[in-house]
Amino acid sequence: MSAIKPFTVDISDETLSRIRQRVEAFRWFPAPAAGGDWAFGISTPFLKDIQAYWLETYDWRKAEKELNAWPQFTTEIDGLDIHFLHVVGEAGGKRPLLLTHGWPGSVYEFYQAIGPLAWPSKHGGKSEDAFDLVIPSLPGYAFSGKPAMPTGQQATARMWDTLMRERLEYDTYLAQGGDWGGLVTSLLGLNHANGKTGGCKAIHLNMIGHRPADSTPKTDEEKAWAANSQSKMQAEGAYLMEQATKPQTLAMALMDSPMGTAAWILEKFHGWSDLGEGDLLSVYTRDQLLTNVMIYLVNDAIATSVWYYAALFLEGGAQLKSDQKVDVPTGIANYPGEDIFMTPPRSWCERIYNVAYWSDVEKGGHFAAMEVPDLYVEDVRAWARSVERERWATSRERKGPPAAG
Repeated sequence: MSAIKPFTVDISDETLSRIRQRVEAFRWFPAPAAGGDWAFGISTPFLKDIQAYWLETYDWRKAEKELNAWPQFTTEIDGLDIHFLHVVGEAGGKRPLLLTHGWPGSVYEFYQAIGPLAWPSKHGGKSEDAFDLVIPSLPGYAFSGKPAMPTGQQATARMWDTLMRERLEYDTYLAQGGDWGGLVTSLLGLNHANGKTGGCKAIHLNMIGHRPADSTPKTDEEKAWAANSQSKMQAEGAYLMEQATKPQTLAMALMDSPMGTAAWILEKFHGWSDLGEGDLLSVYTRDQLLTNVMIYLVNDAIATSVWYYAALFLEGGAQLKSDQKVDVPTGIANYPGEDIFMTPPRSWCERIYNVAYWSDVEKGGHFAAMEVPDLYVEDVRAWARSVERERWATSRERKGPPAAG
């Protein structure tokens, strides 16, 4: 068995200096005069503000301390070093919960939720709601190793099950994710379910990645959703096709420009977050946005992160076969600000999943754990409680009523 090694984020001064020089040397060019700041992609005034803050105020060493506040480790799985956080709080080695991020996010998405999920009694909750948290970086992302070829979601799910059962020795576990994390988590439920070929006993999603074998909309609600989704992807999905079909061409540009990488990532944070109550800086701080960007830059990870899209199609895509369904109890959180990848109607989801829990969350968008950590934590807790109640009730039904006397 491969060893688990402690890990500390410690980026060299040379790397930080190289990034800073490239940020400072960025050459500005004219922006379109009409249409609004964000109408044609990244807002030039916004990015100029980010550049100034980056150069004058942002402190990576402070960010490193924040990143290192939680225990981190690496272990080799299938020939690749996998980075992960392992936080054992009030659960004391029990009730493991695997959290998986997506693109253009990172493990940092979950940082505000870690304390409340691991130590709920310190954050206004109850100790029985505590989890052991395992939060890995996707292959090719952040502090995980870089695969030699695009490595996709099915391979990731296999790695995650190995991480949970063989490296950390949890017999069973819960799993949660959004974006790519939603698809990886779905695959854990599909291919690595407890009692079959793995240890996953229930999943929770804040983005639906799979499509049912029969993808024909059947109800008026499904038809309206499908038409809306198609329209949104027509307007906003070009990035996905570029990253899925020609990722290396894009990588050549992004790897050479920290400002270009920031623009590529921050435009998605603007387009995918719930901005119903303000602008981007009313949802995130500049430090949060830049720390997430820097996690891609300090590791030269933007290239292999976009490979992950190509890997989806190399593995066969996201449509289920006629004999496939995710049978583990599934929770689905519908965040109203998830505008591009909006949650399908429940009837559609039930063709893919054994939907045992559904929530319509008050607010929040694509990066739920980072946008609305309190609501995210509350929903994850409620889902886990509902799953456990259902399993207890099913167990009692199977065993029958207690004997008299």
